[in-house]
Amino acid sequence: MKAIQVRQFGGPEVLQLEEIPTPKPGPGQVLVRVHAAGVNPYDTYMRNGTYAIKPSLPYTPGSDAAGVVEAVGEGVTKFTPGSRVYTARTVSGAYAEYALALESQVHALPEKISFPQGAGVWVPYGTAITALIHHAHARPGESVLIHGASGGVGTAAAQFSRAMGMTVFGTAGTQKGMDLAKKEGAHQTFDHSKLGYTDEIMKATSGRGVDVILEMLANVNLSTDLKLLAMNGRVIIIGNRGEININPRDLMARRGTAKGFTLWGVPEPELVEIHAAIGAGLEDGTLRPIVGKELALKDAAKAHVDVLTPGAHGKIVLVP
Repeated sequence: MKAIQVRQFGGPEVLQLEEIPTPKPGPGQVLVRVHAAGVNPYDTYMRNGTYAIKPSLPYTPGSDAAGVVEAVGEGVTKFTPGSRVYTARTVSGAYAEYALALESQVHALPEKISFPQGAGVWVPYGTAITALIHHAHARPGESVLIHGASGGVGTAAAQFSRAMGMTVFGTAGTQKGMDLAKKEGAHQTFDHSKLGYTDEIMKATSGRGVDVILEMLANVNLSTDLKLLAMNGRVIIIGNRGEININPRDLMARRGTAKGFTLWGVPEPELVEIHAAIGAGLEDGTLRPIVGKELALKDAAKAHVDVLTPGAHGKIVLVP
């Protein structure tokens, strides 16, 4: 099969399309014929060798795939060949024509969801749901500010928080991005490239501040976020690319919290809840993955540049 291989850590150029043996499913494993693979920012950090998880070389990147079950190993009962599925992590990597996964990492993909959309399910929706439910403990009637609301995680969070009855504010860096964020659930949007946009957010809350902030770029925004919180407000750090100075008094004055997490560390009981919410949302149309760009598998290096470029507009997926 054709697959992207990383044989040394480094820049996007280390992503090479190669012919490697197609894996065979062992006990408890599922082989998926990949129709689309999702590209996530953490893929780039892992490729650089700077992520918390450092895979053994060589490896094939990617946790998010969507496709059709090709074969199943001994003991697999949930799926049969021909089943439409998405993956939430894999054993062998998603940037390939076939991906091997544990049965527990494979989930049914409704007919109404396309394969490119399915490749944008796990990391975006898993991140958004666990941030809102398990870490922010968000409640209907509260307000949420989603930084980068036009990206993969941002649109997922806008859809989910709007459906659960929150007042949704979103930021983006372009008019196109703000329009998308509003279409996907934001009540109001703000251009984070403009000076004074935080004043506009405070005005929109009548000076109260926001209850929950989902932060995609903490090294840029965290210090300002703390000043935007309402009393007992929570900042949930989803993404970060460096260091930043903050004033803890901003938290103390608001009895606020700032908390970070990684999707890799989610315990099994929470995974069950996340996938139950995802499955229900995909079925009833509440959750609608947004695909912004489709690239050929051979263009994985370009995808790794694009996913870190400002102006996100939905999910980037690779098509084998």
